[in-house]
Amino acid sequence: MRLCRFDDNRLGLVEGGTVTDVTAALDVLPACRYPLPGWDLLIEHLDAVRARVQTVRAVGKPVPLERVTLRSPVANPGKIIAAPVNYQKHLDEVRSDSQIHAGNPAHTITIQQAGVFLKANSSLVGPGDGVTLRKSDRRTDHEVELAFVIGRRASHVSSADALQYVAGYAIGLDISIRGSEDRSLRKSADSYTVLGPWLVTADDVPNPGTLDLEISVNGQQRQKSNTKYLILGVPELIELASSFYTLHPGDIVLTGTPEGVSPIEPGDRIVATIAGIGSMQVHVHG
Repeated sequence: MRLCRFDDNRLGLVEGGTVTDVTAALDVLPACRYPLPGWDLLIEHLDAVRARVQTVRAVGKPVPLERVTLRSPVANPGKIIAAPVNYQKHLDEVRSDSQIHAGNPAHTITIQQAGVFLKANSSLVGPGDGVTLRKSDRRTDHEVELAFVIGRRASHVSSADALQYVAGYAIGLDISIRGSEDRSLRKSADSYTVLGPWLVTADDVPNPGTLDLEISVNGQQRQKSNTKYLILGVPELIELASSFYTLHPGDIVLTGTPEGVSPIEPGDRIVATIAGIGSMQVHVHG
């Protein structure tokens, strides 16, 4: 199942090139009062929402996807986790290009040494929102990544059991200002985490370790690879992250980008594609 959030926080069921408004399915979510939970309620109750979607879809009228504005399919992640240099060829290009590593030795070590890092939740947008560049005097790059969303509480999970904790998958863009500062600072500007175009539930992605992914800018291909080249795959990333902190429903994990990262500028049109998930178009603003 493909679920999207569109326009003014509507819930949509995506089928082919259309979306059906199934916002009525959100009635199954529990009512909350302050203090609100620190995780995403839709993802926590995804099974109940999916069951309700099957009931309410009949009364909705499908509309073409191009007529709606796609937001991030996860509205309230507790945290956004990202994996640095998780493809060997990307690690090689980081080490060889001073414009990427900026002379910081911490940027050239392996993921096993570096671990994962956190991005600000305030950086999260959907493809329809676009990217607004923050530091016009500095190089800013695109990074296309497979993203996955945690479906239930996970702590000290083994890689053998890890996929049971995944709610679904999406395309992620990790937009990166180049420089010597810590990754979390340079990658946490507003709109620098793009998630979309929708959430594909885990049952529709049986093997996240064999997916082609690519990105083009203004029609020119910049990155193309396959998730089989991930150094740490989805199960290993869950094992690593959950050994340091508890994962909650709606937590987003960006798995890392392959080689081919390059600058973006205002006016650029990005198209990111992952097999089995889809494509999303993102505009770059100044």
